[in-house]
Amino acid sequence: MTAEAGLPDTLRDLPAWTPDPVELADLELLLTGAYHPLTGFLGSFDAAMVIAGGRLADGTPWPVPVTLAVPKELTVHERLVLQDPEGVPLAVLRVAEAWQDPTSSRWCLAGPLEPLRAPAHGPFHRLRRRPEEIAGGLPDGPVLAVATREPLHRKQLGQLRQLTDKLGANVLMLPLLGGDHDEALVRALLAVRRDLPEGARLVPVPLPPRGDGDARRDLLLRSHVAAAYGATHIMGEQEAEGTAIPVVVPEPWAYDADVEVWRPVARIEPDHVQAELTPAELAELLDRGEPIPEWFTPPAVAAELAVARPPKLRRGLTVFFTGLSGSGKSTVARGLADALVERGGRTVTLLDGDVVRRLLSAGLTFSRADRDLNIRRIGYVAAEITRHGGVAICAPIAPYAATRAEVRRMVTAAGDFVLVHVATPLEECERRDRKGLYAKARAGLIPEFTGISDPYEEPDDADLVLDTSRLSPEEAVGRVLDLLVAGGWVRPE
Repeated sequence: MTAEAGLPDTLRDLPAWTPDPVELADLELLLTGAYHPLTGFLGSFDAAMVIAGGRLADGTPWPVPVTLAVPKELTVHERLVLQDPEGVPLAVLRVAEAWQDPTSSRWCLAGPLEPLRAPAHGPFHRLRRRPEEIAGGLPDGPVLAVATREPLHRKQLGQLRQLTDKLGANVLMLPLLGGDHDEALVRALLAVRRDLPEGARLVPVPLPPRGDGDARRDLLLRSHVAAAYGATHIMGEQEAEGTAIPVVVPEPWAYDADVEVWRPVARIEPDHVQAELTPAELAELLDRGEPIPEWFTPPAVAAELAVARPPKLRRGLTVFFTGLSGSGKSTVARGLADALVERGGRTVTLLDGDVVRRLLSAGLTFSRADRDLNIRRIGYVAAEITRHGGVAICAPIAPYAATRAEVRRMVTAAGDFVLVHVATPLEECERRDRKGLYAKARAGLIPEFTGISDPYEEPDDADLVLDTSRLSPEEAVGRVLDLLVAGGWVRPE
């Protein structure tokens, strides 16, 4: 596609591209200077050097490859408009190199960026600031950055106060955006501002977690960003070499059950140490809708956690059936929808394959590309239903594992996802074939027919497998209901 008509004439006919969420975050940090000394996306040599040794080709330390992947057809252009998901142009990339990533085979573009406008979307955008706006307004002396993707509970608040007293430092809170519950994170940190040292600043930064999950590289990147915002130290769980600013590791703290306060472990009698809640224990409390104890976190933080992770009985859910044509998935899906409506307490939406084809995906063919697009559309609608606390029941064939995984990612960003594989044998599906589709496919009249002339990739991540040649519809629905009850999404009768 080409860029929007509101651009200057010299840019209007340039091709446009919307980067993925991590690349959009990288783009914003490049444009604001938070990724200093980088001025654009990296080329092949720089990226390889960063991966191999944590340095750019000129020897400058840098922890992660900041790259831009594009479709191959865009690699022939000298300039490219980069836009946000709403189509708003943010920058022009002057292409210095088009290269293919040897690890993923993706095509990438490298080169400097010409800013067009600052991103202006998203909750709490009013709190976002360019690094020079913050760094130039900080008081003299040490500045301790807390770059976090998690709320601060009573333990972390106590450790932070102890560190700032020790360093004589001001505090710079940097909530790192790009997770599933950004708004809740910022609200939870705002909720404890009065518990932070006086003068603490809070600046949200778009820095989503990267797919490699390398905690050390993540800490190094956080330190570079914190340094760009004027921090002199960064709070961390462990020391690391090569950070842009020193990592300060707090003294171990625990809850003293004798005097009912959090304080350094060294000052607590061993038999008075009360273990803090683990992430799994905290998640279980939220899943059951039980209160989070005040000794663990302030009530305002607990309230935000409950909003971000509602009890399972009220949390949005997608039940996604997949299987061959004629496997019985539509019958089971309809039976499940009826059963949930009868039980009450839930808003239920059935997105069956044939109905979706007539309405949501009218006009699409049965090519692989259009079948994938059909599943993505179903996934998008299901994710929105899930986001608003409803139950979406989907029953497409969904033959490809990659597309099912994409739907799972969309939905789990908003709520919960259950995959049911209706694994009825092909022979039984053909025997049931009321529309004569299998016969036409075997006669060559229907190209790319799943199970005959096109593959069905059986899921290895299904939460439940059903074979309706061995189960009645009522029994199959019962199996799914049992799973939902055991998982906590549906009350037992």
